Amino acid sequence: MKTSDFNFDLPAELLAEHPSEHRDEARLMVLDRKTQTIEHKLFKDVVDYFEEDDLFIFNNTKVFPARLYGNKEKTGAKIEVFLLRELDKETRVWDVLVDPARKIRIGNKLFFTEDESLVAEVIDNTTSRGRTLRFLFDGSYEEFRAKLKELGETPLPKYIKRDVEPEDAERYQTIYAKVEGAVAAPTAGLHFSKHLMKRLEIKGINFAEVTLHVGLGTFNPIEVEDLSKHKMESEEIFIDEKNAQIINNAVDAHRRVCAVGTTTMRTLETSVSSNKKISAFHGWTNKFIYPPHDFGVANCMITNFHTPKSTLIMMIAAFAGRDFVMHAYEEAVKEKYKFYSYGDAMLIL
Repeated sequence: MKTSDFNFDLPAELLAEHPSEHRDEARLMVLDRKTQTIEHKLFKDVVDYFEEDDLFIFNNTKVFPARLYGNKEKTGAKIEVFLLRELDKETRVWDVLVDPARKIRIGNKLFFTEDESLVAEVIDNTTSRGRTLRFLFDGSYEEFRAKLKELGETPLPKYIKRDVEPEDAERYQTIYAKVEGAVAAPTAGLHFSKHLMKRLEIKGINFAEVTLHVGLGTFNPIEVEDLSKHKMESEEIFIDEKNAQIINNAVDAHRRVCAVGTTTMRTLETSVSSNKKISAFHGWTNKFIYPPHDFGVANCMITNFHTPKSTLIMMIAAFAGRDFVMHAYEEAVKEKYKFYSYGDAMLIL
């Protein structure tokens, strides 16, 4: 398979700038792999495709306000700082992206507050836009993190051209988010409302949780035609004993096991053993899933609509078949489904 096999024309107006008015009233395209048929529904109809003791697996990562704006010492130039990951809690060292990067060199200082209570010093270069910063803050670690949260902005993807609005803090977060660490939302989960979760519960459907802290690697374009040469960025994942057991029980009972989102699927496929069992796991994954791939745990999945030539559409194609998926995407464009983070959803059975 080549990168160009996953290209399609996506009109700019189909990139969702805002979420649907109600979480569970986004549109839902249902793909049946057995019959190769497509249905058009609303997301809240998802409950109709599951029975008692089926299982939904969610990624419970929580997005933190990762985008900050500082001013460069002397020139006062405004610099965007995107927090990627904390490298050292004690010394407050972080990997970040800076924009415009050409203005930021090792030794530069950035000031984030008028009173200079939060300052960062550039101590290393990582990539063209990447830098390592040491934050200087006179206070406890808890106070430092509170300050980052106070100054930070919801890290909406760059394709959304509008300013961040107050509702984004809530809507760019799943309702079951618990474990802080993501710089992008696991977007398939954004469609679940409290009301829908309750309806699933009443029907006797079980829930399990895993954690993958979504990084920006998800959005990195593939720059090679040969897929085997593409390298994914590593992201941290956790599965505890209790949730591993819930998942294994559902697999053993031959229930419908639904991975909510590509991040959940990648977590499961990283930690599944050759005998199709999930074990408790804490580590990092850079697993890149593209056709052909033999999936070990989930037998259905929920996902949003992804952009052309992305690693995400390749995973979907591995799960549902490339030709079927590309046909479904043609249909989605024709029917004006909304794409990407705030877009509509797909259920693959």
